[in-house]
Amino acid sequence: MNKRDYYELHRQLSKEERKDLFVQYKETQDPGLRDILIEEHLYIAEILAKKYANRGIDYDDIFQVASLGLIHAVDRYDPAKGFEFSSFATPTIVGEIKKHFRDKGWTIRVPRRIQELSKKINNAKVFLAQNKQSIPTVGDIAQYLEISEEEVLEVMEASKVYSPQSLDLSYDSGGDDQDFSLLDILGEDEEYFSKIELKDFLDRAMEELNEMEKTILVDRYYHKKTQVSIAEKLGVSQMTISRMEKKILEKMKKIILRNMK
Repeated sequence: MNKRDYYELHRQLSKEERKDLFVQYKETQDPGLRDILIEEHLYIAEILAKKYANRGIDYDDIFQVASLGLIHAVDRYDPAKGFEFSSFATPTIVGEIKKHFRDKGWTIRVPRRIQELSKKINNAKVFLAQNKQSIPTVGDIAQYLEISEEEVLEVMEASKVYSPQSLDLSYDSGGDDQDFSLLDILGEDEEYFSKIELKDFLDRAMEELNEMEKTILVDRYYHKKTQVSIAEKLGVSQMTISRMEKKILEKMKKIILRNMK
């Protein structure tokens, strides 16, 4: 392909155009097509990178790692297997990000004793919180682990250099009786992050439904229509719609479970 051809392709592609592009790349291994596919799907890397932002590692570094995972996914993706690219790429990118956190988590070298004790303290916090139904004190943790309060405080201070912290960890607000957590002050997750893979599975499952089944499913769960109004629209009884709805949901469940294997 010449530069003009690449320029024409280098725009917002439709879903079907992207599929065709993957088929072409799989056959030709054209580096120009590869670049287009990577740029067209950078939004996935961006969404996943934002999910792991504000955890002690710069967003730009996380995005670079996510982009590397995206490149690996583009190179390994086989459109003939039928899965949407986003479903294939998401676990690959997340795996790269988590590996980066494992490798770079401790921002300075911390003695192994502190690292090991930090894990015990974190586990103790969870256990004690579940049993006490409240945030455990330093004294509670020290007593549970049979160590001194000084050791607990030392480890907690050292652990601040470890990037990932629990988003559920509570802090005293200082002025009123309400505590707040990291989750309260961090930005919200990207709205569509958790829906990427699910949407792909649902799209594939919908392709196996007939037109009446699609109409019932869309009207009931997208347009929020009642069974009675759908029955009137299709000229059948409400009981028929009720029975069909149950069968459709069971059919969708089997299709999705089959595609997830």
